[in-house]
Amino acid sequence: MTPSHARMVAWQGDITTLAVDAIVNAANSSLLGGGGVDGAIHRAAGPELLAECRTLGGCPTGEARITRGYRLPARHVIHAVGPVWSGGSHHEDELLASCYRNSLALAATQGLRTVAFPAISTGIYGFPIERAVRIAVAETARALDRYPNIEQVTFVCFSDDAYDLYTRELAALRP
Repeated sequence: MTPSHARMVAWQGDITTLAVDAIVNAANSSLLGGGGVDGAIHRAAGPELLAECRTLGGCPTGEARITRGYRLPARHVIHAVGPVWSGGSHHEDELLASCYRNSLALAATQGLRTVAFPAISTGIYGFPIERAVRIAVAETARALDRYPNIEQVTFVCFSDDAYDLYTRELAALRP
């Protein structure tokens, strides 16, 4: 089995362009679209994504739901609802970790091999990026140890700063 650190990469670009088994959407609890990456995914996937999301009845913070990818190159969208940053004393770290854990568990149960994540909660939800990157990488590494069928997780970075943070965090895992 390939070690977890060798199955994670950072990539800078537009998550809606990736031809992977699933991209993860940094969704709001309604799952009905919004701003940032959520809006971009809904626009790129087309109105069928919104129609399917309406049938799901929303999603609590820290959990995830899966839909088809429709017009995206990705076959599926995993919608993960991250926490809004409220200073760090409202279980934000645990809720963010739960997003990664639940998204990867869902991917594994669906037999998906390639998954791409944005930096969940670091946009309008205000989660500090350095803290979020540490949680994302650590939780993903733990999950990949449990799910050998997941071949690669890509951390998709919108900015140079995010890419640098993910690259450093991933490099620290390598022996």
